Amino acid sequence: MKSFILLLLLCIVATPSFAQNIIQGRVVENDTQQGLSIIDVYFPLLEKGSITDDDGYFSIENIPNGTYKIVFSSIGYESQTQNISIPYTGELKISLKTSVTEMEEVIISTPFHKLQRDNVMMVERAKVSDLKASGAVTLADGITDIPGVESITTGTSIGKPVIRGLSSNRVLVYTQGVRLENQQFGDEHGLGISDAGIESVEVIKGPASLLYGSDALGGVLYLNPERFAAQDESHGDFGTTYFGNTQGFSSNAGYKTSGNGFKFLIRGSASEHSDYDTKDYRVTNSRFKEKDLKAGFGYQSTNFKTEVRYNLNDSKLGIPEEIGEQSTDKTPLLPYQQVTNHIFSSKTNIFFENSSLDVTLGYLYNDRKEFEEEHDHDHGDEDDHDDHDHDVADEDHDDDHDDHDEHEELHPALQMKLKTFNYDVKYHMPTFGKFETIVGVQGMNQVNTNYGEEILIPNATTNDIGVLAMSHIHFDKMDIQIGARFDNRNISTEDDLNRTYNSFNGAAGLKTNITKNTSLRLNLASGFRAPNLAELTSYGSHEGTNRFEIGNPDLNNEQNYQSDLALEYKNRHIEVYANGFYNKVNNYIYLSPNGELINDDPVYLYLQDDAALYGGEIGIHIHPHPIHWLHIESSFESVTGKQDNGDYLPLIPANNFKNTVRVEFEKNWIQKGYAFVKLSSTLAQNNVSANETTSDSYNLLSAGIGGDFQLFKNTLNVSITGSNLTDKQYINHLSRLKTDGIYNIGRNLSVGLTYKI
Repeated sequence: MKSFILLLLLCIVATPSFAQNIIQGRVVENDTQQGLSIIDVYFPLLEKGSITDDDGYFSIENIPNGTYKIVFSSIGYESQTQNISIPYTGELKISLKTSVTEMEEVIISTPFHKLQRDNVMMVERAKVSDLKASGAVTLADGITDIPGVESITTGTSIGKPVIRGLSSNRVLVYTQGVRLENQQFGDEHGLGISDAGIESVEVIKGPASLLYGSDALGGVLYLNPERFAAQDESHGDFGTTYFGNTQGFSSNAGYKTSGNGFKFLIRGSASEHSDYDTKDYRVTNSRFKEKDLKAGFGYQSTNFKTEVRYNLNDSKLGIPEEIGEQSTDKTPLLPYQQVTNHIFSSKTNIFFENSSLDVTLGYLYNDRKEFEEEHDHDHGDEDDHDDHDHDVADEDHDDDHDDHDEHEELHPALQMKLKTFNYDVKYHMPTFGKFETIVGVQGMNQVNTNYGEEILIPNATTNDIGVLAMSHIHFDKMDIQIGARFDNRNISTEDDLNRTYNSFNGAAGLKTNITKNTSLRLNLASGFRAPNLAELTSYGSHEGTNRFEIGNPDLNNEQNYQSDLALEYKNRHIEVYANGFYNKVNNYIYLSPNGELINDDPVYLYLQDDAALYGGEIGIHIHPHPIHWLHIESSFESVTGKQDNGDYLPLIPANNFKNTVRVEFEKNWIQKGYAFVKLSSTLAQNNVSANETTSDSYNLLSAGIGGDFQLFKNTLNVSITGSNLTDKQYINHLSRLKTDGIYNIGRNLSVGLTYKI
């Protein structure tokens, strides 16, 4: 490992020098050929750009030799891309067509950095600002607006992403370009990420093991951090959102500045929420507090670019158990979690003659503490309560537990520290004819250590390494993407468990235009997931699950094969899409009761069986002529999951319809104005596993209005949103409070203000 890191440092230091190239050009409107102002001109790979002046002219300096994709985009115009060979002689001229659809962005989660319409894989993308404008309380809540994505929730504070029916260690989360590791195997272990300082969310639906290795079997949730300011610019903003239902707030402030070479940004945020309200009661101890700090530093020269980012997130999360105290206090009661995440990441790009090297390193420190009521335990048989039995609290802390207002004096019943080092090295080879090719190596070293009296998983070390190669092939009427990867994972514990898992995976896809306005994408991919520590080593009654879980050290890899077909039709006034998938998962790991009891808790064993998931999403977006300010959107999503023995899989989202009417407007007193009404209809979920109950259907109505106003020569963004306007009493099938008959959040009115300076 030391030699590997030394080699990386030598690559970074021994950077060759190139001439400082300049590219100049003009962007004009397609029909009138008049210059267009305030058009974004951006090199995604270089993360370098500019905007056009009043006459449509732009100039970008210090471009290294090579061939790069340049993107031209602005709201109201169809985004354009072009490959530019540097040095470039002459002046570049680009014509943009008007468009009433949203501005297309470059997809970052796939390695070739293309616009969505040019991407072989179908990747969903959403701006965090749009998710917040829809009334989302947290990031985990907001992502449920993305087709094919849901969330397993414990109240409003804890949410785990679900992609097409798969969740936990089957869905990988990336932030700051590195994989997020925060003990995501646990039912009540949420994201641990604030939406402040997150610019957009990308979702890969389906196996992405080719790009990301183990745990990407079900898909990837990719969080794009806030961009640095453009060269020679400085920006600041501060804002707050008030949520009427929880009488809570979420506030943040940030500043960023960039010079000729150096860049800097910083953003801090804080949130506090009371217990959420339903029509009949407040849900006791669903309250939570969160503090978050994000900072970044970057440097860029002609052929070298690097950035270092840091994120500190500290959350105190109440765990609801039953309806009790009715209060608007914001300090969690027992039991509660206190989770601290430190995320350090560095990303370096070195540009050679017609090729480049990307090196991303990450270090994550996750400190998870859980505090609970002091209670007596029936120790029973010594053999049944060895060091793995995490049902035992420290009786020496009775005095601390007598006063629940003094949480800081309590000792955690459970404390786990997870330290993870990630590395990701990719070499973009010189373009050869129609081929773009990337080769790379990725890996991880992870150490889990217990400090509390309860033991969920043992002290353990995990080591990963994977090698990959993939190519994008450009033809006149078709784009093809192929790749292969080999992975090795070793898991060893202090209890002498030592397991090694290997997997070879591949992917192939094509994108073609069937007609001028109709495109087709077909992707075939395999993925894998090595068993996690809980599945291998559990032995004890897990708090909150009311079951005694016994791990299985003989579990094998989960291995899946998915086919995905996407059709899209688009013209100036209508867009229609249909995505279908079939996902076969061999050796699917699941919990099953064996009919025995230990300490009055039913015993559950980890078993394996083949399973399959299938379904998809369809939708339509109408923006009729000549009233382009009107948008009518409808979508439907469905997923079914079954084991080969005929049993349904657990935690499968119910089928859902979404219908939205949105208007956009601009006046002298408001810019980027909008208003919307949305009806979300969730159908009954009757296809449930043996350990679940069915869920009823329900409809949720929401609406909002907002826009930008000029205040003291700066911009004030205002958004007013109401969700569940009819105060419907309902229980989502993926709510962990469902077994206690506790409703999801009732009517919520939120007001958001952001002032840009």
